[in-house]
Parts: sequence; structure tokens; C-alpha cells
Amino acid sequence: MIVYPNAKINIGLHIISRRPDGYHNLETLFYPVKLCDALEMAETGKTGISFSGIPVDGDPHENLVMKAYERLKKDFDLPPVQFHLHKAIPTGAGLGGGSSDAAFTLKMLNEYFNLNLHKEEMLAYAAQIGADCSFFIENVPAYATGIGNVLEPYKLRLSGYETVILKPQASVSTVQAYKNVIPVRPEISLKEVLSLPVEKWKDAVVNDFEKSVFPRFPEIKRCKDLLYESGALYASMSGSGSAVFGIFHGFPDNLEDKIPEGVFFYL
Repeated sequence: MIVYPNAKINIGLHIISRRPDGYHNLETLFYPVKLCDALEMAETGKTGISFSGIPVDGDPHENLVMKAYERLKKDFDLPPVQFHLHKAIPTGAGLGGGSSDAAFTLKMLNEYFNLNLHKEEMLAYAAQIGADCSFFIENVPAYATGIGNVLEPYKLRLSGYETVILKPQASVSTVQAYKNVIPVRPEISLKEVLSLPVEKWKDAVVNDFEKSVFPRFPEIKRCKDLLYESGALYASMSGSGSAVFGIFHGFPDNLEDKIPEGVFFYL
């Protein structure tokens, strides 16, 4: 069985307050995009995972795909399976690739082994694996609060636009990005600002991480500037970075020739 875990972008992100548990309360809009990995599963005599595509660092047993499998195996009599993950979503980019892989693993296991888990149960399992994982269970635009785990469906359609993603080689540590942000509750909520037309988002919809990330990683800011120079209606860093996306009316014909060496380009 094969599934295609997709990426997400954050449209706006406000760091509102620091929590007693050390995490931060935020508000953001998760929006699914078509950039995706490929995850294949087959029953075998031994459980494991192999990789292709973008290199995956770290212990394979700590990969979120394996963690999702092991979490369900605690409650269900799952047989050994072998996973193969082809990575196309870059890591350290704020695109949620690992979280998506985990959520799609849960959905794939549920379907393949007829576990009959309902949506609420799936969301609960996903939340135990990572804050962003729950979003990919339903995989529809969602206004997120709390630590990104409280989700509310949000009606936003960008089907009439082209979304372009640029990813420089830099990788941003989420922990470090949070350390350099001063939480502030905005006067106007993100939900209210997003009700504006896309053409008016440029000066209104902000990602608080950009203030701390751009001075340390000017190549990320350069990607955002490049998207605007190429005609983007709106451009922003996604999450804590380092990927930057631009929303266009139609594909920007002149963009590919301007992309600096070492910057990856995705549609």
C-alpha cells in the first residue's frame, strides 16, 4: 500500500504567550499544499524502514513513521511491516513533512488492517506523536491555536492561485527560533486579518518568527524578497522556516532564472 503525505504552509503566525509548561500559545492557519513524500508499506517478517530521495538524518527507529507504527502497536496486534519513505518535502523547513508522514502512517495502518478507528481516535493518536500531526488527519485548511494542536476548520480556497515554495540550504532550529521571539497578543486576531482578500495580505498577515530568523539567515529573507520581485501577491516564511512560499496569480515565468544557486524550488 502506498500513500502520499503532503506538506503544509503556515499563513500567518502569531506567538501570543509563553505557557507554564515551557511551550508557547500561538495562532496560525495551516493550509495543505501539493508537495508530497511517498510512503509505501508491505507486510514482512521484520519491521523496519528504508529511505530514498532527500537524505533523512537520525536513528531510523526515531523516525515519526516508526513512532506512529509503534504507538498503534501498543493497542493493536499489528504484524511486522516494512516501510519505504521517499522524501521530497525538505526537513527543517516549516512544511510539516515529518508530521505528515506520521499522520499518513496512522491513516494507512487504520485502513489496511481494518482497525476501525474513528476520526476523534485518530486525532488523539496523532496528538501523542507531535503537535502538527493532528492537522494532517483531516488535511483541510485549519485555524490553529494552543501549541498548534487546537484546530478549527477554516474556509479558505487558494485553488485559483499558484503557490511556489523556495527552500535555501539553511535549516532553522525551532527551539532557537522560539528563544528569540517576544510573545505579543496582536490587537487584531489572525482570523480577522485573513478575511481580507489575498491581495491585501502583504502588509497585514505576518509571521512573528521572521523578526528573529531573518537577521540570522539573510538568505531566507532574500527568498521572500525574490518572490515579491517576481510578482507574488503574498509571500512569507512558513512556520519557523526555512522555507518561504509565495502566492501568485498564475505561474511566475521569470522566477526560475532568478533563483540563486543552492535554493530549491517547489510547486
